[in-house]
Order: sequence, then C-alpha cells, then structure tokens
Amino acid sequence: MSVFFALSDISKSYGDDTLFSDLNIDFKAGEQLGLIGNNGSGKSTLLKLIAGEALPDTGVISVQKNCRIVYLSQEDRLNPEHTVETVLFDCLAQLPMDDKEKHRRVNQALGKGGFVDTTVQVKNLSGGWKKRLAITRSLCMDPNLLLLDEPTNHLDIHGILWLEQILKSALFSFIVVSHDRAFLENTCAGTLEIAKYYPKGYFKFQGGYRMFEQERNKFLAAQEKQQASMASKMRREDEWLRQGAKARSTKAKFRIDQAENLRQALEALRERNRHTARVDMDFTGTGRQTRKLIQVHNLTKGYGQQPLFSGITFEMGPGFCLGVVGVNGSGKSTFLSLLEKKLSPDQGTVKWADGLKIAVFDQNRTRLDPDSLLREALNPAGGDSVHYQEKSVHVVTWAKRFLFMPDQLDMPVGRLSGGEKARIVLANLMLQPADVLLLDEPTNDLDILSLEVLEQRIKEFPGAVVIVSHDRYLMDRVCHRMLFLDPDSPPDFYKNFSQIFSAVTRKSPGTEKTAPASGPEAKSGPASASKPVSETRTGPGSGLVFSFKDKYELEHMEDTILEAEARVTDLSARVQDPEVMADPVQMANICRDLEKAEARVQALYTRWDELEQKKADAGK
Repeated sequence: MSVFFALSDISKSYGDDTLFSDLNIDFKAGEQLGLIGNNGSGKSTLLKLIAGEALPDTGVISVQKNCRIVYLSQEDRLNPEHTVETVLFDCLAQLPMDDKEKHRRVNQALGKGGFVDTTVQVKNLSGGWKKRLAITRSLCMDPNLLLLDEPTNHLDIHGILWLEQILKSALFSFIVVSHDRAFLENTCAGTLEIAKYYPKGYFKFQGGYRMFEQERNKFLAAQEKQQASMASKMRREDEWLRQGAKARSTKAKFRIDQAENLRQALEALRERNRHTARVDMDFTGTGRQTRKLIQVHNLTKGYGQQPLFSGITFEMGPGFCLGVVGVNGSGKSTFLSLLEKKLSPDQGTVKWADGLKIAVFDQNRTRLDPDSLLREALNPAGGDSVHYQEKSVHVVTWAKRFLFMPDQLDMPVGRLSGGEKARIVLANLMLQPADVLLLDEPTNDLDILSLEVLEQRIKEFPGAVVIVSHDRYLMDRVCHRMLFLDPDSPPDFYKNFSQIFSAVTRKSPGTEKTAPASGPEAKSGPASASKPVSETRTGPGSGLVFSFKDKYELEHMEDTILEAEARVTDLSARVQDPEVMADPVQMANICRDLEKAEARVQALYTRWDELEQKKADAGK
C-alpha cells in the first residue's frame, strides 16, 4: 500500500509552547483516521502542516506526487455574496477539466449536499448549512486525501448523520479531527492521539474509538506502573551510591553509568506521566432526598406566533439524568431557561420543590466577565482561598485542579481559550451545593480526557441533572431518558440516540433534505408530548409478556435484517451511477432513501436486542 505522506523528525513551536518535537508518522492510501488530542496539543497545526498551509520548524514532510490533498478548516472560508453553485464552480477553477466535467462534478456535489436551490447566497444560509456547503465544496474537489478539522461544528443531528454517511461510503482517504467520540466510532477505521504522555509523541491504533479507548487506558496504566517500578529500582541504586561506591573498577563504573541512565529515563517518564493530569471536578450535592425535585406538566413555549414545543410532562428526582437533544433552533436552551425560572411558559406549569437549589452551566459563558482576572473568576467570593466542601483551599491549588498554572492567575479571562473558560464555569459549579444541575452544552471546547471526567462526575452526582449536548457518546452513557425536540414532530422521550434516529427516520424522513434560503431552523406548528420521564419504556413493542407475535418476529428477524442490508447495498451502488450523479434532485432523493435504509438496519438490530432481552425476561 502506497504512502500518501510521511513526517520525519517534525518539530513545531509557537513562542515557548512546543506542540511536538521529533514526530515521525506516515499515512498510507486507504486509511481513514480519527485524530484526537487535548486542547493545544497541535491537532489543527498538524493538519495545516500536511496540507502545506504551515511549515515545520525542523524536519521533512514528504507527500506522494499527484496526491490531491483537500483541507477543510474549522472556519468556513466562504464568500457571503456567492451563491451555492458559484462556490462549487469556483473551487474547480484551477483543476484541469473541461466545462462538461465541471458541470457533472458540481451537479453530483449538489445532490450529495442536498442543495436543490443553487441560487441561495451563502449569507442567507444558517451556520449548519454553511458548514454543509464547506464540506460539499471539499468533496467536489475529488480528494485523494481529505483533512477535516472539527467538521461537526454547527451541524445538528441531521447534518451529522449526513456527514457520517458521506464518510462511511467514502472511496477516498481522510483524517478527521473531532471531539465527537460517537462520530469517530461511526466513521473512522483507526485512531491517532497526539499527546506528550506518549514516548513517540502519539499513540496510533487500528480500530474504532471504543477499542482505542480501552488500549489507550491500558497503555497509560502500564506506564504508571513502569514509573513506580523504575522509582523503586532508582531508590536501591541511590542507596548503593550513598555507601560511597567509587569507579575504581570497570564493574563499578559501569553500574554508576547505569544508575545515571536510569535516573534520566525515570525523569523522562515522570514528565510524560505528568501530562496525563485531568480536570479534578466533583459536583457537590445538598444531600436532599426529596422524591420530586421538579414536576413539569403540559409545558408549552413559543415566541410570537412561532411555537417551539408543547405538551411536555415529566417528573425528576435525585439520581436521575435527563438529556435534551434536538435540531438547531428547536428550543433546547429555552427549555432549560424555563426550568431555571428565567422564563415563564405560555401554557402548563413547572413546580419546584421548596428551597430547591439549582446550579447552571451556561453554554455562552455570559456570566464570565472578560475583563476580570482568572484568580477572580475562579474565586468569586474574593481572597486568597476558595471555600469548598467546608474546607479552605488556596486559589493556586484550586487553579491546578482545573489545569491552570500559577502564572495564568493574573491573566484576563477574555484572553483564555474556549476550553479554559469552560473549566472556569465548571469550577464555579463545584462551589455551589445543588439539588439540580442544568448543563447547557458543557462538552463544547472540552478535550476528550476532560469529557471522560465530566461523564463520570455526572453519573456520581446525587441530585438530578438536565443536560443539553450534541455529544452522543456521553449522552448515551449518562442519560436515563432523552427528550427530543424537533419543530417538525411532537416532543417525545427516548432511551438513547439509536431510538431517536429510528423515530426521526420513521416520522420525518424528508427533514432537512434541502437547504432553504433562511436555513433549516424554520419552525412549524405546535407539538405535544404526554409521556412522563418516569415511564418504564424500552422501545417500540415493549411489554411484560413475550407474545406469539414477538416470537414470530424474533424467528424471522435475521432474514428481515438481510433484506434491509441488501436495500442499503443497492442504494449505495445507485449513488455511484453516472446518470444519478448528473442529476442533483435524483441524487438528493437517493441519498435520503439511503439514510432511511441505513437507519432501518440500525433500528432492526436494536429491535433484535430488545426481543432477545424480552424473551430472556419472560423466561425468568
């Protein structure tokens, strides 16, 4: 298999900040790789180096001749005055092809992207559709290697599923930088993490993200044990050296040299393990055991004549986590504001337990003063110490819990990164004993190690949690139920994202298949939901008895899945048909049918698991 590019002894620094040094990586044709790393580890810089948009300080980058590399940056570089069609034709201007081939390529891209109205100007597209256009433009250039930097930013559920389908059926190689672990699991055949806690500066694993996570944790645990073992051996060598050993013989000199080599290796290992530090967060509960903390009945809210949602009813008690997901503009943040008592509903009621204490994570960080110093933001009460869980903690020690260095304490908050600001908000939450946590997109800007800690702390919090997030990986792990909001369908409660995707495909198969001039956030009529969160529900068809109908369905499920998978194979082949490629409307319809067919396969596998569990429960 040919090598698309190779990095040899690459180093890159910005001022005193060294991103990586002596990095050696190669990438072969056919690889489809997820690139991850902590904030500031150099992921975006690495993509720019590969794309030729930045130069290394030292080292050599070798790229295969005639390898067409296309780079999709985090920022959508689109002319706001251009139409969708103009954007796509412009990207082909420098490629050697005739007008006929350009029209064929543009029509194919328009179909894949769902852009039927080619006259829409970029400035009239929503953030999600601008991102989709930027991705479509990259695909139009027919890359051998596509570099994508956080491509799911601004995409809602429909957009993410669309991109997943593009990458899962891709005939090109790609490297994608993302914090979306579910997206990585669904699209990438391999994972590479850049981090200073690895001897080579990176850890590469051929396999999905879940398998990578397991192997990464094994490696880091083994490295911690190695440090303990080397430290023990170093203590024995130090004891021998303190006894006055001199290099009077070749044997003694050799041992002294060995001890010095061991000391250097141990210091290098300690330095690597030091970089595995994670945010040390722990939300504080009040200890309250009230069974009903929040009761919501027939909750309805809209703006003017534009309804967002209606008829939402549920109850929450300690230890329960409710996820809130939905398309852009569906009212997720508004829903949290109603629970926080910042807004009043149009209809229905929200009843809070007496003296209920609510702590809020604000996705826009609007409660942080950009002109205040970090030490002031971390300690709103003032002084040199933070009062946490009835203990006094010095502000320097408190800052280190959130990975801030002492020399950052006098830095204005406005100069900090998005991830650092998120850590400040999390630190402030920890200072507030609460019955209920309202978390509005807390995963934005957090690196994967911090996401893993956040996930665990949400699970351990003794009170109730309501969380809005696009992070499917985290949500599936922490939420007991998910409320899905969509202007095109009534709000409803689901067990996990798999059930949501099945319902979206079943109820609204055509949702967001094309781009309107005003973007996909246009609202529709009112919706309603009557199922409480406390309802016991495991999916469609669940019940207490394993019926004859269930038995018949289970016995024929394998054949049903084979038929559904054959449908996916047929539609995938049609997407490659030249006649279809030349017709954007037909291409959009087939891509929509393909999404429905794949969702049906996923739903069938979920249903198979449900029937097996139902059969097992009935036999108890």
